[in-house]
Amino acid sequence: MFDELRDSLRALSSRLDPDERRRMGQGMREAMVHAKLAISDMRAALATTEQRLRVEEGELATVRRRQSLAADIGDQETVAIAERFAAQHAERVAVLESKRLVQQQELALAEREYEAMSADLRQILSGVAPGGESPDAAAAREVQALFTHEAPGATVDPMTPGAPVRRSRVEREADAEARLAELKKQFGR
Repeated sequence: MFDELRDSLRALSSRLDPDERRRMGQGMREAMVHAKLAISDMRAALATTEQRLRVEEGELATVRRRQSLAADIGDQETVAIAERFAAQHAERVAVLESKRLVQQQELALAEREYEAMSADLRQILSGVAPGGESPDAAAAREVQALFTHEAPGATVDPMTPGAPVRRSRVEREADAEARLAELKKQFGR
């Protein structure tokens, strides 16, 4: 389930159209609720395993105590039976301890993945691709690039294809503001 959710987050982050982001965001929220329920189920299963482990450890202690008492009175038949039951309970304890360890590791992994996906979803819903930059930062970077490419005093060959056209500072600022407004509109801000 977490793999599907992660794939959906990646797909959502590549399409930051505001309407589509809102629509898909709702579906992602529902998936996050299901993931949270799965984590809750994992916690319940771990609690059940821990309860069963406590019961088995109690049974093992009881059998060993009875084995010791039988040995003290010289009842070899009861000692043999107690040894057999002690081996069974010890094996169950070992299996339950292993199971508990695996469940703890699985729960920790699921919780880390959930937190990471939750942070990614919050970024996506705010208009930022995971690991990306905000629309304002992207616009500021673009404006800065425009100013550095059109530095005052730079020699520009107007015949070179793709060469920047020399404009006045007012024209550059107006162009930058227009681009910033377009980017904000594009990212839904």
